[in-house]
Amino acid sequence: MVIALVYQVGCRRASALCYRLHSTYVRRMRYLLELKEDDDACRKAYNSGTFFLFYNLSPFLQQKDKMFLVPKINTAEIKRILEKFRQSEEKIEDSVLIGCSNECTPYFALDLGSLERAAIESELNGSFTELRKAFFQLEEEDASFISSAQALLRWHNNNQYCGKSGQPTKKNMAGNKRICDSSGIIYYPQVSPVIITLVSDGSQCLLIRHATFPKGMYSALSGFCDIGETIEETVRREVAEEVGLEVESLWYSASQHWPLPDSSLMIACHTLVHPQRNKIRINKQELEAAKWFSCEEVVMALGRKPKPSKEKDDNSFWLPPKQAIAHHLIQEWVKKQVAGPM
Repeated sequence: MVIALVYQVGCRRASALCYRLHSTYVRRMRYLLELKEDDDACRKAYNSGTFFLFYNLSPFLQQKDKMFLVPKINTAEIKRILEKFRQSEEKIEDSVLIGCSNECTPYFALDLGSLERAAIESELNGSFTELRKAFFQLEEEDASFISSAQALLRWHNNNQYCGKSGQPTKKNMAGNKRICDSSGIIYYPQVSPVIITLVSDGSQCLLIRHATFPKGMYSALSGFCDIGETIEETVRREVAEEVGLEVESLWYSASQHWPLPDSSLMIACHTLVHPQRNKIRINKQELEAAKWFSCEEVVMALGRKPKPSKEKDDNSFWLPPKQAIAHHLIQEWVKKQVAGPM
């Protein structure tokens, strides 16, 4: 009786916690939706917001040891900076909404590329740094916000004019769309879908190299989705095109927004080919190399630091860092190999 009572109390507490977490998420999403749809509400939210700064798409960061920190700057500080550099407070309306905290403090991104770079860096004690150079030294949450912000700011930079009328477009307050008053067309940010798949023949996995990869790095096979294709069709086509193999089966793993070089939605899958039909016929126009690796070789590579090896041995390859979804795919495959058949 006592055990049953304790169990019921525990379940109620767990349910209450789940509800609070769920309701917090719903509240945040509803709040963000309101800001996206109501320009007046978004304009008002600028006054209580937190800002991530950019300079021509390079985020403002502060370095601490080997990591980069992302300063969150309040509205009063933004207004002070704008006033010091003789800019109107209306510059704040160039911001784009990128999220909010659990307490519904709105997060905005603002590009100050029209101001003097060195003076801003000195004023705020940091530097505008290329995301490519800093991405792997950011905390996961910061990397997510900065990546989303850069992608949205870039989209606005590239969509200043209507493709039909040729007239200027203007963004709404939140920056989740641009409108052409002449044609009436509403433009929404778009993302390029890319499949990334780890090919296996059951006991080995196939890893590839592009000529643009850092020396010694191998990764999973990837490619852009063509218009009209399903994810499954893209996976089968890319595997056939790049390594000359025919896919027997595939299954979805996870997805990730990837900011480099120009923002993509990475859709990760595992792919299985027949072990007796696993001869690689590499497409040299697409790839520099493609090889089968054993589980033992992959485990050793996972233990290496993500930097080019100085060893001449071809087996001393390394893999993408843990922030990349390719790393996630490879780890999943290793765990399945170690666990063995169910």
